[in-house]
Amino acid sequence: MSLFERWLTLWVALCILAGLLLGNLAPGLFGVLAGLEYASVNLVVAVLIWAMVFPMMIAIDFGSLKDVGRRPKGLVITLVINWLIKPFTMAALAVLFFNHVFAGLIDPAKAPEYIAGLILLGAAPCTAMVFVWSQLTKGDPNYTLVQVSVNDLIMVVAFAPIVAFLLGVTDISVPWETLILSAVLYIVIPLIAGWLTRRALIARGRSVEEFTARIKPASVVGLLVTVILLFGFQGQVIIAQPLLIALIAVPIILQSYGIFALGYAWAFAWRLPHAVAAPCALIGTSNFFELAVAVAIGLFGLNSGAALATVVGVLVEVPVMLSLVAFANRTRGRFPA
Repeated sequence: MSLFERWLTLWVALCILAGLLLGNLAPGLFGVLAGLEYASVNLVVAVLIWAMVFPMMIAIDFGSLKDVGRRPKGLVITLVINWLIKPFTMAALAVLFFNHVFAGLIDPAKAPEYIAGLILLGAAPCTAMVFVWSQLTKGDPNYTLVQVSVNDLIMVVAFAPIVAFLLGVTDISVPWETLILSAVLYIVIPLIAGWLTRRALIARGRSVEEFTARIKPASVVGLLVTVILLFGFQGQVIIAQPLLIALIAVPIILQSYGIFALGYAWAFAWRLPHAVAAPCALIGTSNFFELAVAVAIGLFGLNSGAALATVVGVLVEVPVMLSLVAFANRTRGRFPA
């Protein structure tokens, strides 16, 4: 992890402050940027999201899927938690807090949007930062790659139906066309583009790792500029309600620690080696927040509570995940070598 990545939470926090300041000083500019959209997709943000997603997709090696049959228990834990548990626990926590616990502290009309944003976070398992968490815990890189690749393939077909089902349960109207368009735009197309780019690099004898390392700064810049834009669009609302960010963070933090505890305990009970157990639990905990942000914008708009909730997920994730990495490293000796 580079020095810049290690302090990502600080840069995100600074971008949030910059967005809030600019959003209040130049609301007209952000209004113009918000109007640059086609088919419910903001063109400026779409470019930034692609900058974030593309380097991650190049790193995926679908040839590693042949190793799925080896040590299947770790893969089973990851898939069950990501697709049968995590989206539903996140939805339950979101409904609990924003329809009940925080009901007197927020605008009731905005509650469904905050719930929707948290559902999008819970239904989008991470595809990129997982490799960082795996490396920091000395995880098995090949096994981590298999888990991420399988998750991406499942996400292509399962993300939209799960999100639509959960949004329907919470009485939110679901525009299927926009949801499917977002899944295609931010998963399927980048996945194909990444695969083609990877093939071209390999055919020319170039290092995939070196190429992705060179373009990775574009991914981080895309993330930070997106945060500035999103908080700029939300600037006046947040200044008027400074408690809102903390309220949104509460269920995200509870979900993160709860999901990690479940995955880590399950791996311990199955006696998995630590090099598989730690990444296995961390994959289920981390979120593909780029996708969640993109779909929230497409479904509910740039100025929505859903978009704000997904951006808060970006701020919360890095410090939470680093604390879990530290815990996993301290407990390494409790697992088989």
